[in-house]
Amino acid sequence: MLTRRTWQTIASVLGACIVGYFLYHTIQGDRGWLAMLRLQSEVNASQANLSQLQQEHKELAHRVQLMRPGSLDPDLLDEKSREMLDYSKPNEIIILTPPDKKPDVVQRNK
Repeated sequence: MLTRRTWQTIASVLGACIVGYFLYHTIQGDRGWLAMLRLQSEVNASQANLSQLQQEHKELAHRVQLMRPGSLDPDLLDEKSREMLDYSKPNEIIILTPPDKKPDVVQRNK
């Protein structure tokens, strides 16, 4: 037969195992602390991506507005026609950049 001391030891070990189980899942589980940190970083990255896309949308909407018949911008028309037809003036310096890279500063000689 098991003594009272043995039952207390078994109960203590079982209690410690249960507490350890819940503590482990509180930190490591699918909805634990580390998962919360990972999801928070994904949310921050998605919000940064969203703000970048909203800025690009705003810029594109502005360019579309400039190309509407009622408010056609002559500079934009000149830029687009030169881009589409590959024309340049004799004194112009042309710097080619990849389409996915935008230059930080654009300077034009007029």
